[in-house]
Amino acid sequence: MDWRGTEIEVGDGIRLRAWRADDLDALVRHADDEQVSRGVSDRFPWPYARADGEAFLAGKVIDFDLGPAFAIELGGEACGSIGARPGRGERRHSAEFGYWLGREHWGRGLMTRIVAAFAPWAMRELRLYRLQAGVLDFNIGSARVLQKNGFVEEGAQRNAVFKRERLHDLRVFAKTRDALDDGA
Repeated sequence: MDWRGTEIEVGDGIRLRAWRADDLDALVRHADDEQVSRGVSDRFPWPYARADGEAFLAGKVIDFDLGPAFAIELGGEACGSIGARPGRGERRHSAEFGYWLGREHWGRGLMTRIVAAFAPWAMRELRLYRLQAGVLDFNIGSARVLQKNGFVEEGAQRNAVFKRERLHDLRVFAKTRDALDDGA
């Protein structure tokens, strides 16, 4: 499915939209931050160079056709990303999602509002019965974002991630369609 024309208005100058070539400078500025990169997949490098941003925008890091991956735009500038990767085969009813936000925007409740707009949209648009996210053990802020949005912590995969020369547990959070249908 083509998500390039999709926009989700969050409010107060925040919207989710397709990444554009002219986002490169903002992408590199916000992504080239050790604190941002420490809590996400190693597909997100640090340091984050201009070539990394070019590869991302060209679809060489993630396949934009497999699921929505939106820029988080705040005040007219891309400052983060949120996206979902639907499962396949017998897992096609579920998706994994992830997000990041430039550090200058942390601590203001923005990601909680962004997930509140994105999660129900993704579940409806992708016809999902389950949306899940993995959070590294130290990422308390991300865990709170999910909990505030009705995601239930299902457990932890112990020593599941080796990042920056250290093993980490991966906390698993999920929201199911019945929670969405109940307005949660």
